[in-house]
Amino acid sequence: MKLRIKWKQHLKTIIAFLLIVAVCGAIVVVSGIAPIAASSGHWEITKWFLNFSKERAVATHSMMIEVPDLDVQSKIVQGAGHYEIGCLQCHGSPGKEPPRVVSLMTPKPPDIASIVPDREPQELFYIVKHGIMLTGMPAWPSQQRDDEVWSVVAFLLKYPQLSETEYQQLALGDFEKQSAQTIEGVADDALTVPHEVIESCAGCHGVDGKGRELGVFPKLAGQNEAYMIATLKAYQEDHRHSGTMEPVAGRIDEKIIEEVSQYYSQLKTGDATISSAETEENREAIARGQKIATNGIPQQNVPSCVDCHPTSRTPFNNAYPTLNGQYADYLELQLNLFKQRKRGGTKSANLMHAVVDHMQTEQMQDVSLYYQSLKGGE
Repeated sequence: MKLRIKWKQHLKTIIAFLLIVAVCGAIVVVSGIAPIAASSGHWEITKWFLNFSKERAVATHSMMIEVPDLDVQSKIVQGAGHYEIGCLQCHGSPGKEPPRVVSLMTPKPPDIASIVPDREPQELFYIVKHGIMLTGMPAWPSQQRDDEVWSVVAFLLKYPQLSETEYQQLALGDFEKQSAQTIEGVADDALTVPHEVIESCAGCHGVDGKGRELGVFPKLAGQNEAYMIATLKAYQEDHRHSGTMEPVAGRIDEKIIEEVSQYYSQLKTGDATISSAETEENREAIARGQKIATNGIPQQNVPSCVDCHPTSRTPFNNAYPTLNGQYADYLELQLNLFKQRKRGGTKSANLMHAVVDHMQTEQMQDVSLYYQSLKGGE
């Protein structure tokens, strides 16, 4: 009985203490005396508590994430391309300090080279994909595209060892941002390269629209203008998913969309993407892909591809993409994203779901190789 009475007395004391703390907290908040100025920084104990909480949360939530093969040059280059347009502004790059205004943020964005060696790949993935509350670190703009997030992680793992020159090569290749550039178009006339292409597109897709000869960046040279306009608008409206492209498309207006689309549609497509040696090596797969593209797979309810994506360079009268000479890796990825319902796209994108749902992985590879083997003008 005495123990019960003592326990009740202790409970009343605890409740009273908590009520006092709550009232004091409410007074501080309502009165507005609690500092929120970034210029004041955090108290050391606050900084420790927030850091400790962050470390434990990242470690716990990344525990079961499976890490794919990240030592792939195309992934590293793709990640570098996103870093150049999406991360450099806060974190800087080798040989380039972040803007002064960033140093006045609370907390200040960390130096990537110093923190990456202490992180596991799955931890980097969790941070890049989900961001961190109250730090200015945003979540990945498209939560459906883990493949893009892993490319950024692949790049970050290489970042601490990069020189300024090596970084520039990964992020931009041989491209240099210069105004008043021109390039020869299909009509053998000199096309003026739009400013937006120089600033936002060429680092990944190239001034020539050939995607830096890497399967992670699609070729845009000779692409259907109507399709590109519809696609950029789909990125703007969050109908097509990409954490890299959505922010880029989101900041340009309709006039620029039309200008960029018209420019790339007028470029020469060049030769087939793969060499004759590669064609010989994959000739059986290409032959199977040609059969699928031409006749479909009737027994699997898969229609032919050429009805919407003809292999001859006929005038475009729809908003479907031309696939001739496109990278097989890129095409295969798109087919898989359609199948997983993670791609999105224009108003016609849902037509692809019924197609890919009945296709096997090898069949998607074959038809991708077939389209890659075609010259843009054939």
